[in-house]
Amino acid sequence: MKAVRWDQVPSEPVRPGVGRRGFGTQDVLLVLNECEPGMELRPHSHDFDQIALITAGRAIYHVGDEPNEVGPGSILLVPAGVEHYIEPLGEEVVQNIDVFAPAREDYLHLLEWMDDARR
Repeated sequence: MKAVRWDQVPSEPVRPGVGRRGFGTQDVLLVLNECEPGMELRPHSHDFDQIALITAGRAIYHVGDEPNEVGPGSILLVPAGVEHYIEPLGEEVVQNIDVFAPAREDYLHLLEWMDDARR
């Protein structure tokens, strides 16, 4: 498979103000979340660790009771079972890349475009 840019990967609308794109395999998954200022905040948790990398925009990334001010180049670990959510700041869309290993079962559909690209 040839190299691609994120803007070539299909985006899935999640809810107003939030979209996501996926790249990877069943063993490791990168998910690019694009979070617009004013989006609905949705604290949640899950049973697996998550690594988050901010590549654009500024936000408060809440992990448990800890508010983390983040911007391009910020990375953080979200431990399994800890409630978390991102709150965009300013007017710029926040781009947040999440890493999941192994891939999240509920996100595997984000990789279907890769099967088509290999044909």
